[in-house]
Amino acid sequence: MTKPNLEEMSLEELKDLQKTVSRAIRGFEARRRNQALAAAQDAAKTHGFSLAELMGQLKKPRPKQPPKYRHPENSELTWTGMGRQPKWYKEAIDAGVSEESLQIT
Repeated sequence: MTKPNLEEMSLEELKDLQKTVSRAIRGFEARRRNQALAAAQDAAKTHGFSLAELMGQLKKPRPKQPPKYRHPENSELTWTGMGRQPKWYKEAIDAGVSEESLQIT
């Protein structure tokens, strides 16, 4: 492969060459990535797995938890007791309502 003489090229030719080289590099990297992915999928298949299984993408979703607490006045507002405390729960506790009275029995 002959190297172009960069000293003799105009600015426009240099910029076009730069774009062409950048495109060629991106294409090369994409081909290499696809080859690596195919090789990884083949290796996983050889051992009886899919690549998604090995990468943890097939995790089972956590079952939905039943509500543990209910708003004293609006029964549609509930909380499972996991995660952030809802505003209504905090306000009720701060107002002196006992946690036990908010629990769903």
